[in-house]
Amino acid sequence: MVSDEILRTHLQELRRGTVVVASLLALRRPDYGYALLQRLADHGFPVDANTLYPLLRRLEEQGLLTSEWNTEESRPRKFYRTSEEGKSLLGRLLDDLATVQTSLTGLIEGTK
Repeated sequence: MVSDEILRTHLQELRRGTVVVASLLALRRPDYGYALLQRLADHGFPVDANTLYPLLRRLEEQGLLTSEWNTEESRPRKFYRTSEEGKSLLGRLLDDLATVQTSLTGLIEGTK
């Protein structure tokens, strides 16, 4: 039987790349970090804040997200949105994800 630790490690590796895709998808509508954490968790992508915030900064540095501060509320919040370049990358990632899913389905079903 596989230990819980080994399972956690492999699940973490599997989700590491998909959280980028999920974030780019979710941020097609602008949102701030904490709300994104909640939305991702609600859709089956639980992410630790210590993982998400550095990811958001990295995606912004790569030009895949844009951000702006909303100072109209009592507490300023930084809102993120998927940039045009991010949307372009997202399309390519989704295409590749579909290809991977097709390949995995073929292996599961024993076809080809």
